[in-house]
Amino acid sequence: MDRRTKEQVVSELHEKLKEAKLGVITSFSGMNVLKMEALRNALRKSSAEVKVVKNTLLGIASKETGFSVLAEHFQWPIAMVLGYKDPVEPTKVLIEFAKKNPELEIKIGALDGKLLTKSDLTALAELPSREVLLGKLVSVMAAVPTSLVTVLSGVQRNFVQLLNAYGEKKKTLN
Repeated sequence: MDRRTKEQVVSELHEKLKEAKLGVITSFSGMNVLKMEALRNALRKSSAEVKVVKNTLLGIASKETGFSVLAEHFQWPIAMVLGYKDPVEPTKVLIEFAKKNPELEIKIGALDGKLLTKSDLTALAELPSREVLLGKLVSVMAAVPTSLVTVLSGVQRNFVQLLNAYGEKKKTLN
């Protein structure tokens, strides 16, 4: 690869790293092309991609991004998985794929500039998706006004029942 090509690769990779939210370093030695393509297709559905780049170019491209914390781990033949939207979905795909394909080894990751160990990534994969969490939040937020209306109407209902009972008592006394 000539210098101009390397500069272009570093520039493109730097832009992708700036826009990515999640980055996971994996070792893929022993994976054949069909399995790698299956991984790429599965990740593409969850707004993620796999990048296989020379470690030196990845180290240069990661400077001034949230993935510079991973620079010391650019040592062996690696593939970098980049997630651009919800970090949970690509992590789930990656963990499931690694369970079925032992050739893929998840090393370490980064989310918003913070290192994530393999156990952190596993815990992240167990979280519900963003849409599910937002749905739960909306249901909780909708329950609060409903409860408030119920409580406030209870005061009025009790007052009306009190007046009604007072009226009934007056009728029986007369």
